[in-house]
Amino acid sequence: MRSNSINKYFGITTFGESHSKYMGLVIEDVRPQINFPFEELKKALSKRKPGQTKFSSTRKEDDTFEVISGVFEGKTTGMPICILFSNQDAQSKDYENLKNLFRPGHADYSWWQKFKIFDYRGGGRSSGRETIARVAAGAYVQMILGDLHLLSYPIQIGTVHAQQIEPNFLLNNSLRWPDHSNYEQVLSYLEQIQAEEDSVGACVELMIKNMPTGLGDPVFEKLDANLAKAIMSIGGVKGIAFGSGFSFGQMKGSEANDQMTKYGFRTNHQGGVAGGVSNGNDLVIHIAIKPVSSIGKKQKTITFEQQEVDMKITGRHDLCLVPRILPVLESMVQLVLADAIAYQRLISGEAENLNQLREIVDHIDQDILIALYRRMQVVKQIGNYKQKNNLPLSDLTREKELLGRINNFAEDLHLSSDWVKRIWQLILNESKKVQEVSH
Repeated sequence: MRSNSINKYFGITTFGESHSKYMGLVIEDVRPQINFPFEELKKALSKRKPGQTKFSSTRKEDDTFEVISGVFEGKTTGMPICILFSNQDAQSKDYENLKNLFRPGHADYSWWQKFKIFDYRGGGRSSGRETIARVAAGAYVQMILGDLHLLSYPIQIGTVHAQQIEPNFLLNNSLRWPDHSNYEQVLSYLEQIQAEEDSVGACVELMIKNMPTGLGDPVFEKLDANLAKAIMSIGGVKGIAFGSGFSFGQMKGSEANDQMTKYGFRTNHQGGVAGGVSNGNDLVIHIAIKPVSSIGKKQKTITFEQQEVDMKITGRHDLCLVPRILPVLESMVQLVLADAIAYQRLISGEAENLNQLREIVDHIDQDILIALYRRMQVVKQIGNYKQKNNLPLSDLTREKELLGRINNFAEDLHLSSDWVKRIWQLILNESKKVQEVSH
């Protein structure tokens, strides 16, 4: 399933379920002779382990990993790297009483509607356990990020808001809470929620300092758009905003614009991105995290047979996704930024050697093949539509218009019109064959 992969400059695929034997990660695009970052992976994974606070799941996974391919004598070979993470403390018996029920707030019902099957043991592929592979992938690309500095922390947990951001304090408490003045209030609040057998959501601020300018590309590869997709792909994330975000709705242009001086920007309402491209300001992202869906309180739901029932969820679950979701958020940001940096090196001519240039070409070739695959899938649908509606396969007028547009676009890009025309004629001929098969 392609949706389990990110096929950009750093193609990764993740696999495994919460209660399967392993979770896994495949890194497909690997430069050879690079020291594999074993220690960086260990450090990153330790930040998302369960059991670090009294409000997190008591599932005890040591999150050790095994590299089973692509690394020899500590260095990458250029072949795909496969990393396995053992699930050692899964307790499937905790879910036996839930296997015929749809748990409120979970993916059970929607996934069952799509696939007609789902793994009820901890949510299967939709479990937060899946994020271990994301964190490992983020750690792998840290070498690309240079001087970028990422920092994430909750600015709200439930009804408690941080009034100030103290970097030294947040790095020295288990919740990563940034305000010492109401830290005890947060702890008391969470204890109250825990006593109620409930859970609570949070809002997180993620800041990236030392951002270079020029990352991101108009129009559909904007940096903020790619970051939004990556972050929203994390289970539990339900909202995202950049800079002043939803506050823009009450601002005037004179207030919202980031005015400039010869020393830089006077403000950062845009959050470091303008027109989809980084402008050198700090990248500032605000993320809404939903409450954990698995709670001990009685809830109403339905069975597979559409019978209404009351249910309580037992087992080991987080009270709040903070702080364990923070390294996951950082990892997805790292993947997007590493990809943007790699592409920026391509268009600015900053590749360091022949291997890097060939690596860039390989990625472009993959993008071309993926685009051709998608085109042919649509062509099949067109063929089926023409068959159902008794339409002719060939449309010479449309072909002429298409080749004319392609020719104009090729000229805009300073490409040889004859060369591009020959390529597109081959594509059109193959498309006709596909439509004939559809008939």
